[in-house]
Amino acid sequence: MLYMPSIFGEDLKKPLYGHNAKNLMKTDVREHDDSYEVDIELPGFHKDEVQLSLENGYLNITAAKGLDKDEKDKKTGKLIRQERYAGSMSRSFYVGEDVTEEDIKAKLEHGVLSLQIPKKEAKPQLPEKKYIAIEG
Repeated sequence: MLYMPSIFGEDLKKPLYGHNAKNLMKTDVREHDDSYEVDIELPGFHKDEVQLSLENGYLNITAAKGLDKDEKDKKTGKLIRQERYAGSMSRSFYVGEDVTEEDIKAKLEHGVLSLQIPKKEAKPQLPEKKYIAIEG
């Protein structure tokens, strides 16, 4: 078996939140004529635990989950085992410097973050004319 470090720096054989670490943040990118469609699996994460940011043309996706010590089990009965995941993971994609935050559409449903990113070509800048002053 080929050894590859996971997003968390742990062995890929260790189960994490019901999945192996290698299965977290599985990403599919589809190209359309005028946009890209990106689907990222984030099992067990809620909307408030995922952040998207755009900086210097890079779209950064971060998912972080902490241990919630105040969590109450609403079910009755004797608790035999309780497991929770705490940690974070992130991915970055270059989307171009002409793409703005308003251009990107994001939706998180059933553990899948879906992004719509438009294709934007960099507009060629015309060389700025600079004049030289003539004395005399």
